Amino acid sequence: MKLLSIAIPCYNSEAYMEHCINTLLTGGDEVEIIIVDDGSQKDRTPEIADEYERKYPGICRAVHQENGGHGQAVNTGLKNATGVFFKVVDSDDWVNEEAYQKVLETLRGFVYGQETLDMLITNFVYEKEGAKRKKVMNYHTAFPRDKVFTWKDVKFFMTGQYILMHSVIYRTKLLRECGLKLPEHTFYVDNIYVFEPLPYVRNMYYLDVNFYRYFIGRSDQSVNEKVMTGRIDQQIKVNQIMTDYFVEKKSEIMGNKPLAKYMLSYLDIITTISSILLIRINTPESLEKKRELLNYIRQKDKKVYRKLRYGLLGNCMNLPGKTGRWISVEGYKICQKFFGFN
Repeated sequence: MKLLSIAIPCYNSEAYMEHCINTLLTGGDEVEIIIVDDGSQKDRTPEIADEYERKYPGICRAVHQENGGHGQAVNTGLKNATGVFFKVVDSDDWVNEEAYQKVLETLRGFVYGQETLDMLITNFVYEKEGAKRKKVMNYHTAFPRDKVFTWKDVKFFMTGQYILMHSVIYRTKLLRECGLKLPEHTFYVDNIYVFEPLPYVRNMYYLDVNFYRYFIGRSDQSVNEKVMTGRIDQQIKVNQIMTDYFVEKKSEIMGNKPLAKYMLSYLDIITTISSILLIRINTPESLEKKRELLNYIRQKDKKVYRKLRYGLLGNCMNLPGKTGRWISVEGYKICQKFFGFN
């Protein structure tokens, strides 16, 4: 039995995947590294994956699939995972090795102890290329440290502070029990990954270490603003999927007030990002898509729509004149903090 399974979605990742894998190998035999080659054809990604499997049998596994996108690669990683816990590390990111050992020590305590852990949260660092100062996303205001806690113990999330894919390690069985399946050929599905399992999460633990290093700086990266505006239809699709899920689970979610508050806030920031990007595209078609998205939410659930309209979304959208534009820009800055636009 493995302590932790780590899935690495790889698509033409030759230039950086080895650095990612090498930092994860320091976890030793307790860790399973699932290198998912998502139909790479332009470089040596498939061969590199196979080389690691040959060199580190019992630790590295190479899984090859037809191109299905990041979400399908995560699905494949989860399907093949044998570890008690599961994490996704993107192929251009890496982990801090000292923090990694603390993470494994913490997980080990739950595997061989009496308590069940559903989700471990750690800090992550924005490794923005060219930036002298690295921004750390921590959760000091939101979670108690170094103890098991539940949703009723969650404190205050600052604006722009959310649990992202980089922050979380889930219990593998929980992801399977909640039926998580990310859509194929769709970007930004990491938002679904950290949204849909939440109603199933009971026990959490916050380890205050800067574990995950989130690289930002490539011009073709999915969080590059130009790339995001070019893929706006996929952002809208994810937005709609999250809305559908919240409405479907609404009775269950609303029975847990701290959970409901957080999930509504997350849906709010995703809808705000969609709206801000559509405003920045600033074509008749994009503004019509913005109206259609808000109308979609209104038709799904009027109460959810009203809550969003009085949240960040309502404060940033549709306000006239210079003040309205200024508020929209401030909303965009919050979105930048959330995604780390480059």
